[in-house]
Amino acid sequence: MAMTLKVEKRDVKTPITAIREAGKFPAVFYGKKESSTPISIVYSDFIKAWRQAGESTVIQLVGDGIEVESLIHDVDLHPVTGRAIHADFYVFEKGKKIEVGVPVEFIGVAPAVKDLGGILVKVVHELEIEALPKDLPQKIQVDISSLVDFDSVIEAKDIKLPEGVVLAISPEEIVASVYEPKEEVEETAPVDLSTIEVTKKGKEAKEGEGESEETEAPKKEDKK
Repeated sequence: MAMTLKVEKRDVKTPITAIREAGKFPAVFYGKKESSTPISIVYSDFIKAWRQAGESTVIQLVGDGIEVESLIHDVDLHPVTGRAIHADFYVFEKGKKIEVGVPVEFIGVAPAVKDLGGILVKVVHELEIEALPKDLPQKIQVDISSLVDFDSVIEAKDIKLPEGVVLAISPEEIVASVYEPKEEVEETAPVDLSTIEVTKKGKEAKEGEGESEETEAPKKEDKK
């Protein structure tokens, strides 16, 4: 069931600061067969809808002369505060499938992590899928219990998708794996013997020291 969000057409001549000061939020909706239309929304209403719907739940925009089904396509955030400052809504064609990225939720326990000390590598955080708007899930669950060793991987084709939903990416694309941590071997730098000063044991003999001198014994005088 689509979520409803009350909107009103926005005069582009009205300064954005004035719209925000009034507690409203500037946005626009458009589609292949829908011209771009500037709108404004009560800020708190938009934040509530965004948190609940994300970017994969149908939102019905209603207002004076407006009644369209859409998806939140893009949200601009303030670079410093992180506050939402503008949003794009994409109006899809009824009865036609659309491609969207749906958040991935990893569930279960990987034996390669629990028993072997591996590290879970989440390669994909959003899964590109195709479905009718009414069949779009808010999230896709991925069971990691099949990761039993370091050679195990989960590919896109291994994920169980809801009825009416198909992959919009290569079936062989890796979604999750397990990394085997390697023990770091401390390398010892080779010793440069040329930099080592060799100390000789004992004191070097000074020149001439310790050499035996040949002395001639005094002759005894003959007593007459």
